[in-house]
Amino acid sequence: MTERVLVVDDDHTVSDVVRRYLENDGYQVSLAADGEAALAAVRRETPDLVVLDLMLPRIDGLAVCRKLRARPDGIPIVMLTARGDESDRILGLQLGADDYLTKPFSPRELVLRVRSVLRRATGGPPPGRPEALVDGALVVHTTARTAHLAGNELALTMREFDLLVHLMRHPSRVFGRAELLEQVWGWNFGDQSTVTVHVRRLREKVEADPADPRRIRTVWGVGYRYEPAHA
Repeated sequence: MTERVLVVDDDHTVSDVVRRYLENDGYQVSLAADGEAALAAVRRETPDLVVLDLMLPRIDGLAVCRKLRARPDGIPIVMLTARGDESDRILGLQLGADDYLTKPFSPRELVLRVRSVLRRATGGPPPGRPEALVDGALVVHTTARTAHLAGNELALTMREFDLLVHLMRHPSRVFGRAELLEQVWGWNFGDQSTVTVHVRRLREKVEADPADPRRIRTVWGVGYRYEPAHA
């Protein structure tokens, strides 16, 4: 089945180039030129992924991202930001965007990012991995891609889920941010603050006190490790 991508950008030249590259890679592509049209297209078509520019008329990209994350279907989002808009980029990641590119960008790199995000969103666990990871009241089903804490389902984004699974599969092992960027995101380069933002968001969902985390620990000057609550 052909995967569907919604490209949201008010620059028609950019959106047309992105559309052609994505279509050449086998995706079905639709376009929206503002935030209001984007939300209407999502309601109408339920795309498999949204490429979302943050600078949009009518409803800006951050508001669109927030509304998409309120949906139960967890549509993956790849953000497009201007190179100097670091605060908006971090806020977009905090809202739950799965990946980002800064303008100007290579359309081919965007296709690779889209492919990577969709593969992680639809793929199952690697062969030989356990189907469920259990740490006391925290239960993660890797095949169903669901996580529950004390019986309540956690609203995790795709990257948050992947990060949690990766850490739980390697308890007590310390990972640097560059390692996590490569092993969870599949990036050999990139802004390591992406990892920091996702760790912060994940702690807010799995820790009783995110300011004093017991599961996802910081190893100062090195990175992070997962410490089982019921080792």
